Amino acid sequence: MRKSRIKSAIAGSALLSSSPALAGHADPAAPINILVAVGFVLLIVVVGAGVYFARTRNPKEAPLTTVLGDERPDPHAVGPEMSVQDCVRKMNDEKSGAVLVLKDERLVGIFSERDALSRVLAAGLDPVSTKVNEVMTRDPTVITPDTKVDAAMQIVTEKHIRHLPIVQDGKVLGMVTSSDLTHWVVKDEAKEIQHLVDIVEGA
Repeated sequence: MRKSRIKSAIAGSALLSSSPALAGHADPAAPINILVAVGFVLLIVVVGAGVYFARTRNPKEAPLTTVLGDERPDPHAVGPEMSVQDCVRKMNDEKSGAVLVLKDERLVGIFSERDALSRVLAAGLDPVSTKVNEVMTRDPTVITPDTKVDAAMQIVTEKHIRHLPIVQDGKVLGMVTSSDLTHWVVKDEAKEIQHLVDIVEGA
């Protein structure tokens, strides 16, 4: 009986000494595996956070000052007494679809390509003798610089207009078009997509 216990003790000791973990010898690959797992988890967290903020940040909630930027060129404008012919030539030279009509630096109307077609040519008026103030759109819808992109897009959609003069305290600051708004939103979303790609590639 005593010899049997001695043999069992010896066998148990041999088993303990043969196990690397129990003998105090850790697997050298274990730390590397842990680092890989932690890195993978961090990557998921970073990408997930990027996607979350990209979705919650709505570019349409940005004010129009973001669209205008720091450089604000003088808006294309004409006087109310200019002939339609000269006005259209000016629009063609400046590659503008519409011009603001100003009197003493105050906005009194807007004249667009649509006005030239529907109110002049279609009506059979002489563009040489017809003055801009006779066929312009009076009291156009205006917005302020702090108007949000979403609100501006809603206005052009509901009113079926393509040009929005920007006015603050009676002073004309510029004009934004429906194309400007759409282009800015698409450009901003493209930046967000590229930002997420950079995160993934840099991780």
